[in-house]
Amino acid sequence: MNTSLQHWRDNGWLRVHTPTRREIADLFAIAERDLKDARAAGVSSDWRFGIAYNAALKLCTILVHAEGYRPEHTLQHYRMIAALPLIMGADRKTDADYLETCRRKRNVVEYDHVGGASDADADELLQFAAELMAQVRHWLKNTHPELT
Repeated sequence: MNTSLQHWRDNGWLRVHTPTRREIADLFAIAERDLKDARAAGVSSDWRFGIAYNAALKLCTILVHAEGYRPEHTLQHYRMIAALPLIMGADRKTDADYLETCRRKRNVVEYDHVGGASDADADELLQFAAELMAQVRHWLKNTHPELT
C-alpha cells in the first residue's frame, strides 16, 4: 500500500493547504505555552498529560502544514500523529506509536474517568514533547526555512 501524504490527499483525508510563517509561529507558541502549563505545580497528572499531549499534537500539525496539507475533520489527531514517520522518516514510527498510545490514554482521562495518567506518564510525555519541539524546529529550518 502506498502510504504518503499525497495518497492521503487522494483518499480525501487531507486537503491542500498553503502554510504561512505566522501560522507556524502561532502553532509553536501554542506548543510552548502547553509545555509550560504542563509543568505547573498543583495540576493533576491527567490534566498535565492532556496538556503535554496537545503540545505534541501541535508539533505534528506543524509538520503536516509545512508539507502543504491540512487534515479533514475525521480522525484529525490520529492522522497528525501517523504523519510523523511519513514526514520525518520511518525511524520515527516508534514515536508515532508512542503518541498513538498517548492519544488513546488522553481520550480516557478526558472523557471517561479520572486517574488514568500518572505523574510519571505526564513527565515522560512532557519530556518527549520538549524533545520533539527541538527536532521539529531543526527539521523546519532545514526543510522549509521560508516558514521559520
